[in-house]
Amino acid sequence: MQKRTLSLLTTLILFQAACATQTAVPSETLSQNTAEITPPTPVELTPCSDEMCFIQRSTHIATQDEWADFFGQVEYKDKIIEIITRPATSRPWYRFGADNASAKRITDGVAFYKQNQRVALQAEQNYGVPASVMTAILGIETHYGRNMGSFRVADALNTLAFNYSKRLDFFQDELREFMQMSRELSRNPFDFTGSYAGAMGMPQFMPSSYRKWAKDGDGDGFADIWRSRADAYASVGNYLKEHGWQTGGRIFVPLTVTPDQVPQLDAFSAEKTGLNHTVGEFRQLGLILPPDIKDDDKALIYRLETAPNEFSYYLGLNNFVVIWQYNNSRMYVHAVGVIANGIRSGL
Repeated sequence: MQKRTLSLLTTLILFQAACATQTAVPSETLSQNTAEITPPTPVELTPCSDEMCFIQRSTHIATQDEWADFFGQVEYKDKIIEIITRPATSRPWYRFGADNASAKRITDGVAFYKQNQRVALQAEQNYGVPASVMTAILGIETHYGRNMGSFRVADALNTLAFNYSKRLDFFQDELREFMQMSRELSRNPFDFTGSYAGAMGMPQFMPSSYRKWAKDGDGDGFADIWRSRADAYASVGNYLKEHGWQTGGRIFVPLTVTPDQVPQLDAFSAEKTGLNHTVGEFRQLGLILPPDIKDDDKALIYRLETAPNEFSYYLGLNNFVVIWQYNNSRMYVHAVGVIANGIRSGL
C-alpha cells in the first residue's frame, strides 16, 4: 500500500515537469457537521484516462499529496464492473413490480410511515411533497433504510471513474464531489459505504446530490441521510421540490384504451421521456381523463407490460417526470406511485 503511494507521488512529480503548471483554486473552508453545504460549481472537463491527469485537474478539491494518498488506499472491485456492465434485461413490469412494489413493500411502508409520521408530515409541510411519496422512494431505494449498500463509496467511485468507459466523466465528477463532501463533513472518505454505483444513505444520494439537496430535518446541524429519518425525508422532499414538484398534482393516471387507439399510444410511448405534449392533445384522441386535469397541462404516455404480451397504458404528468429525474426508469416512477397509493390506502 505504501509503495504504491510513493510510486504515485514519484510519477506525479515527473508528470508535473512535463506539463504546464496549473493554478490551484483554494479549497472551501471546512466546517464540522455542516448542515448547509455550498453547492458545487459546475466545471466541464473531458474525462481523464489515468489518475495522474485526474489529480492535476482536481487540486482545487485536495492537494496532490492527499489525492496520491487516496489512490494509494482505494481498491479496484471487479464485482462492481460485473454488476454495472451486466447485459440489460428488459424486465417487464409484471416482474419489476413484483420485486419493487409488492404487497409486503407497501405493508412495510405503512409501518415505516406510522413510526415516522411526525417527521414525515413535517417534511410534507416544508416541501409540499406527500409523505407517502417520500416514504415510497425510501422503500424502493433501501427498503426503508434496511439495505443501504456495503461497498466502500471510495472503491465504487474509483473503480467506475477509470474503468467504466460509458460514463467516465460522470463518475470522475462524482469522485471529486465525494472528496469535497468528505472534507466538508470532516470525515475520512473510507468511512462511507453505499451501493455499487456510490449512492449513499436511506435515499441513495450520489455525492453531488448530497451536496446540492441533502437537508437537516431534525435541527442538529448535520444532514445525516444515513441515520436520521427526519433528514432522509427532508432530503428527498427537497430534491423533488427543487426539481419542480407540483403540490397537489398527480403522478400518473390509468387509461382506458380501445383497440383503435393502441397504435397511436404505442407511438407516444416510444418517445423519450419528457413533457412534450399537452393533455388537450390526448383528449383529442378520445381518451377520457379526470376533469381536474387541465387541457394545457403537460403530459406523456407510457405503457407497462402487466402480463406476457399484455399492456396497460398510463398518462404521466409533471410529477411523473420529477420522480423520473430521481431515477431514470418509467417502471421506477410507476412503482413509487403504486407504493404511495398503497400507503395512503393502508393508513
